[in-house]
Amino acid sequence: MIARYSLPEIEKIWTDEQRFSIWLDIEIAACEANHQLGVIPDKALDEIKKKANFETNRILEIEEEVKHDVIAFLTNVAEYVGPSSRYIHYGLTSSDVLDTALAVQMVRAAKLIEKVLDELTNVIGERAKEFKKTIMIGRSHGVHAEPITFGLKLAVWYDELKRQQQRLKEAIETVRVGQISGAVGTYDHLDPQVQDYVCLKLGLKSANISTQVLQRDRHAHYMMALALIGGTIEKIAVEIRHLQRTEVLEAEEGFSKGQKGSSAMPHKKNPIISERLTGMARILRGNAHAAMENMALWHERDISHSSVERVIVPDSTMLLYYMLVKAKDLIKNLNVFPENMIANLQKTNGLFSSQVVLLALTQKGVSREIAYRLVQRNAMQVWKEKSNFADVLSKDNELSEFLSQQEIEDLCSIDKRLSKVDYIFKKVGL
Repeated sequence: MIARYSLPEIEKIWTDEQRFSIWLDIEIAACEANHQLGVIPDKALDEIKKKANFETNRILEIEEEVKHDVIAFLTNVAEYVGPSSRYIHYGLTSSDVLDTALAVQMVRAAKLIEKVLDELTNVIGERAKEFKKTIMIGRSHGVHAEPITFGLKLAVWYDELKRQQQRLKEAIETVRVGQISGAVGTYDHLDPQVQDYVCLKLGLKSANISTQVLQRDRHAHYMMALALIGGTIEKIAVEIRHLQRTEVLEAEEGFSKGQKGSSAMPHKKNPIISERLTGMARILRGNAHAAMENMALWHERDISHSSVERVIVPDSTMLLYYMLVKAKDLIKNLNVFPENMIANLQKTNGLFSSQVVLLALTQKGVSREIAYRLVQRNAMQVWKEKSNFADVLSKDNELSEFLSQQEIEDLCSIDKRLSKVDYIFKKVGL
């Protein structure tokens, strides 16, 4: 599905060319650090910095023979540099390069995700303000409950996305770590200052401790953050799918000119974007589970995590980026039908006022148990007869001992509800 859409910015991060370019940056930075420590002569460093290069197809060709990506890379770089290449990768192990480069890529991808997440949050915030006072029925268990506004529904999404923004920032900081610590993390063949230098140059934090790899709780945290954002997108998508059902039709996805909904039924307008987003969120959760599985490795390192990460990390970042772009367009172009919201709210003939009547009776000195029985008795009659709730209440002699007809009419009026909407919006920051 994603292959049909162009995501040039985030796709570029995961190309072979970009990966090898970061590897080269790491190796050259390590050489610079070792030069400062007197390990590499001036002439050799000059030659390395001047000549170091790579050719992607050549690396892949060498890898076919040696079956090791970093060795293939180093072999190709040595073809450009010549004898001074013996100083490249001095004291390092493959994972020093792989894990540090992956951290760079994950941070760069997350920064792009962060930008479009901010855009989606802002779009939802603006539409929440647009429909701040648009009354509709709130539902619990799928059944009519009490009135809310469509703006409140959007404000809930807005507030949740603000939390997701914070989670993503925390995940970026967790994974923004590099290591240059050698074969089992002991710095036996290099100075720890090399790691500090390389990480500083790449915009990473220097790991406090590592084995042959950075510990995978960092990557699991990152992948969980992506999955959680996907979960919020799914939550929004599922709600829109419900609101677009023919029997409800309080909101629907935009339907462009020339778009077709069904190969068989020309009348159809289906929530295809919402359904697509719902399905994609499942992939993010599955990938996050795989990242959790990667946490337990044998001793100081095995490579059971490596093959998994080559799939799940690029796929999840590109997938979430795409989902956020589509979700933003979905909300921006969402059609909202306030008249249908009012019509649906009125389908229960005023039963949304059952609690306010219950509470009014308790204020008159009626026990909650008796008040509940009185209101429920009349509510069940409304369900059965499709009559007006206020009218039925007014004809109940027992209840009329406590509430006048005017009081009942006032209690059942929608005009006196939802007085705290402004307060809630202020709390949310809208």
